[in-house]
Amino acid sequence: MHYIQANTNGRLHPADEPSIAPLNRGFLYGDAVYEVWRTYRGVIFAWEEHWARMRVSAAALHMPLAVSPEQMLTEIRRTVAAYWQKAPYAGDLYIRLQVTRGGGAIGLDVALADRPDFVLLVQPCPEIPEGKASAGMSLVIATSLRRNPVQSLDPSWKTGNYLNNLLCLREARARGADDVVILNLAGEISEAAVSNIGFVRGGVVVTPPLSAGILNGITRKLVLREVAASAGIPWVEETVLPEHVASMQECFLMSTTKDIVPVGSLDGLRFRVGADTVTARLKVAFASAAAAYAAAHPELSL
Repeated sequence: MHYIQANTNGRLHPADEPSIAPLNRGFLYGDAVYEVWRTYRGVIFAWEEHWARMRVSAAALHMPLAVSPEQMLTEIRRTVAAYWQKAPYAGDLYIRLQVTRGGGAIGLDVALADRPDFVLLVQPCPEIPEGKASAGMSLVIATSLRRNPVQSLDPSWKTGNYLNNLLCLREARARGADDVVILNLAGEISEAAVSNIGFVRGGVVVTPPLSAGILNGITRKLVLREVAASAGIPWVEETVLPEHVASMQECFLMSTTKDIVPVGSLDGLRFRVGADTVTARLKVAFASAAAAYAAAHPELSL
């Protein structure tokens, strides 16, 4: 395993070294929120957008954030510097921040928590295997579980509870797929395990709405609001049912660490992949947007 640098409440240490107490509520109950950033050209990408979403997630859990974005940026720089001292790696980085409600006596009552804790993790940004980047990912629709309903534990909150996603992905991997598509309780397509999903129909990008029960993805938002327009590609949010998939010519996943990833098949149905696809145009346009962001935000360089 490659080296992972950790920072627990300001203390730098290797990530495989214990750093939180067994009474930490993030460990006991998943009582936590988190965000993941990545770098492009040595610059933290979409810093403010991710921090704003973390505030929303924390507010939904009635959880205070113990540090300001300015303080956290300082801690990220310390953690990255420590990582570079241990790992001779010059590529793009993955930066994960988790904030828990803290520790205290055993019990669900949030009043038992003492103080919020944070843990930062820094490692190389995951890369898409060359074969998957060219041929596309293989997906299957989960049959054993459905997505958490918005009225229960809203998937738009980025919390420490990912059992629903984890178990759906386990099923997909057991069936030989790379990733999973999860249906909501109404039988509508929501998203993949840790990615939003998009389709292309007649040259138009089609993606499920937030009301389908999906993470309010930063990459998804940027693709719809900025990248698609810059590439001259129209888009629409609409309900997508499994029976609609046969009318789609392309499919792709959207996430912070992998930006736009082509999908080659879903439950055996093949999609178009390659340089002449809408998905490929989106990926090129996204790379341009990321490069422009890096040039415009030297204050976020590491």
